[in-house]
Amino acid sequence: MPDIPAARSALRVLTYLARRGGPVRASTISRDLELPRSSVYQLITVMRDEGFLVHYPEDQAYGLSTLLSEIGTSSLRTTRIGRLAQPLLERLVADAAVPVVAHLAVLSGSDVMYVSKVQGFRAPTVVSTIGVRLPAHLTATGRAMLAQLPRAQVRALYPHRGDLIRRHGTGPRTLAELDAILAESRSRGWSSEDGEITPEYASVGATAIDHNGYPVAAVGVTFRGVAIEPGAWEPLGEATRATATALTARLLGRA
Repeated sequence: MPDIPAARSALRVLTYLARRGGPVRASTISRDLELPRSSVYQLITVMRDEGFLVHYPEDQAYGLSTLLSEIGTSSLRTTRIGRLAQPLLERLVADAAVPVVAHLAVLSGSDVMYVSKVQGFRAPTVVSTIGVRLPAHLTATGRAMLAQLPRAQVRALYPHRGDLIRRHGTGPRTLAELDAILAESRSRGWSSEDGEITPEYASVGATAIDHNGYPVAAVGVTFRGVAIEPGAWEPLGEATRATATALTARLLGRA
């Protein structure tokens, strides 16, 4: 296994600071870890630039920022949501009238990231593997979550006013077209996409919310769009919405 001294030293500094009760001077870090002072200052500069450390000018010392705890909290929250959603996804797949893949996604900037998945019998093979990211505005789960955000926040996620990313030549090209899709999603309580991620496959999705009304995750199902009539999508959409509502209840600690 290759050894990368700078990476190892950076991790040692982070671990050292995590065990200290307050900010520490660079000279103290250098002495206690037996690292050259010049190397410590270089590491500190990089870690400050990346948001991992903060400087306490009055003490001429350094400490951990909140970024590490936010990363850990986000990971734990995603794991918790995935565990709460898993039996609901399994039930959703079992009750579907057609072969489907159910998945759970969270919003990460202007992308969705898939955190849980249940593959039904004879269901299509999909790209929504756990950990995969896709443009939120092209996915049913992403549209479900974007539809629950204030318009200003959606604009903040898409600051460039040029054409939106598209796959296979389909999907909204402009923010105005996306606005219309999100308005329709809000009106009926679930969203959809047809061939915008994978040709011949379609998806529907609905969002679960937290106690602040924020879209914390979305439940979606993917199926062969060419195999059923668009009118038959509504039962799947309503089932996804019911599952998302059940997940919301679990997240809020309700029966």
